[in-house]
Amino acid sequence: MRTPARTAPTLLADLGGTNVRLALADTGRATPLMEDSVRRYRVKDYASMADAIRQYFDDTGHRAQRAIIAAAGRISEGETVKVTNNPWQVAAHALQAELGMESVHLVNDFAAQAMAVPLLLADQLSSVGPQPLPQLDQHKPQTFVVMGPGTGLGVAGLLCRGGHWIVLETEGGHAGFAAHTAEDVEILHRLNDRFGRVSNERMICGNGLVNLYLALADMAGEPAEEYTPEDITSRAEAGTDPLCVRTVETLAGIFGSVAGDLVLSLGGWDGVYLTGGVLPILLPWIKRGLFRERFEAKGRFRETMEQVPTVAMIHPEPGLLGAAALAVLEAGKPLVPGR
Repeated sequence: MRTPARTAPTLLADLGGTNVRLALADTGRATPLMEDSVRRYRVKDYASMADAIRQYFDDTGHRAQRAIIAAAGRISEGETVKVTNNPWQVAAHALQAELGMESVHLVNDFAAQAMAVPLLLADQLSSVGPQPLPQLDQHKPQTFVVMGPGTGLGVAGLLCRGGHWIVLETEGGHAGFAAHTAEDVEILHRLNDRFGRVSNERMICGNGLVNLYLALADMAGEPAEEYTPEDITSRAEAGTDPLCVRTVETLAGIFGSVAGDLVLSLGGWDGVYLTGGVLPILLPWIKRGLFRERFEAKGRFRETMEQVPTVAMIHPEPGLLGAAALAVLEAGKPLVPGR
């Protein structure tokens, strides 16, 4: 009997503002992401995406002729992206020619994060609130919100229609912040003085912790320290600085408000998946704080919102997992949900 030919691997990239993660996918496997192939590189250490990929090939000895690159930014029609919070500009066709590849496909980073959802196993998810985990059902229409904080705030919609998974790519993190409480209004006034227009991303991301800390310090009439996001979360976790504790609690509440607004905007009644590089640090505060209360506080829609599950992705590389799912679809193969 002839041994089946091994599927040629696809190069995967998850490109954010600070790091680029690279890996390979074997689209012939039930679990396509080759987890032992994952490597991480600092964007500031390389002049271009091509340089980082060459380093990856040198480090691992792997090669690939096809690539799917998930990048933090809006992908233009010509498959070009100027990465948000990152000096690189990536053009798919130019990169394909430079590396001698057969194809390079660019997608928004949160399109990849969203496409991770069908491949996630139950033990790679953690409920935020008492609601059960969302149930994936390819036989009926479903709509989900996928969002989360990293260097910025990513937002996507995930739809299942007729058994097909469809991603709605958005820049919802840059939508204007809507104040819901008197404290929100005070925070908004201070951030408006600093930035002019205030987007959701000004608060729900790593640097958003610093923005909130400075605003809350001013509101309390307290001197502000020159803290980094890591300083704030470590002091909050240790309980050594009440203002840092208040900052993280405030972010969790605002995060809940924004997540609930996105459910209303996108019709994401089937659930919200939380992800992003900063999520693991914030997750304890999101679980015990005001996230669900403010998520559900939507006036006449409170009863409906109480039924919408919110769940954290705890897979270590959801962006690469989603890129692997896209590689499976690009290869013309069915994407079978993992749960």
